[in-house]
Amino acid sequence: MKRFSYTEKKDTRSGFGAGLLEVGRKNKDVVAMCADLTGSLKMDAFKKEFHDRFFQAGIAEANMISVGSGMAVAGKVPFVGSFAEFVTGRVYDQIRQSVAYTGANVKIAASHAGITLGEDGATHQVMEDIGMMKMLPGMVVINPCDYNQTKAATIAAAEHKGPVYLRFGRPTVPVFTPEDQKFEIGKAVKMIDGCDVVIFATGHLVWKAIEACEILEDKGIKPELINIHTIKPLDKEAVIEAVKKCGCAVSAEEHLINGGLGDSIAQLLSREYPAPLEYVAVDDKFGESGKPDELMAKFGLEAPDIVAAVERAIARKQK
Repeated sequence: MKRFSYTEKKDTRSGFGAGLLEVGRKNKDVVAMCADLTGSLKMDAFKKEFHDRFFQAGIAEANMISVGSGMAVAGKVPFVGSFAEFVTGRVYDQIRQSVAYTGANVKIAASHAGITLGEDGATHQVMEDIGMMKMLPGMVVINPCDYNQTKAATIAAAEHKGPVYLRFGRPTVPVFTPEDQKFEIGKAVKMIDGCDVVIFATGHLVWKAIEACEILEDKGIKPELINIHTIKPLDKEAVIEAVKKCGCAVSAEEHLINGGLGDSIAQLLSREYPAPLEYVAVDDKFGESGKPDELMAKFGLEAPDIVAAVERAIARKQK
């Protein structure tokens, strides 16, 4: 049964650009900085309309984070942006000390995340960033699934008081969530109601999970699908409720198997409700150059991989 459809594809980074422009119009304290990647981060419209509130940091990400934290102290709401690899791994010390430790109201905009960066290869395809960011005390970690949800998440991030890591990507993907949606940080969204297994998906893997659910329903399996757009704080109540109902679970993410959404769910279940959990994620490997779709298939992040994980989870439940 086809439950979701789409009429267009857009990149989630464009959703960030649209959201940034909207919050800029709403709040004169919103400022933006970029590390020489204004076009790639889709900050052009903000820069054009609010040229006095846009700052080009150049290829100096550490300085950008430090300046952003200073602006936050001065009462501004800074969005600092670069590729996810550069704005996490290259400047982790500055984020830890100047943003997370101080609780600075800085919004870290991380584009081109995951393996779908494609041809740029392993050096740019960061897949450990969610783990790095969620380990920082007080850091909110958001990984939206499409253009509309990324726009809504950007608006919500601007209204949130405290540091936020906002992750999005380069490729065009289906736009299937409502344009007028209300984005609530830390609140999971049930996409499909089921009873045999629950799939917790995030980011680009939400659409893949929708495709997997159609395959599973044809097999007579009734999956529940929950969109975990906020990795931290995790919606613990939604996770436990769904696992109690279905008895087993699958996590699906464009991230390393270590440190991502699956690990957060496993940690929660181990403490509060042990149950079979299977992972769909990249298994302790760096990426490589290639077309995004080819890489998703090679690294096991497609709908059939989710189906296989569901079948393993159900088999474990029945033992």
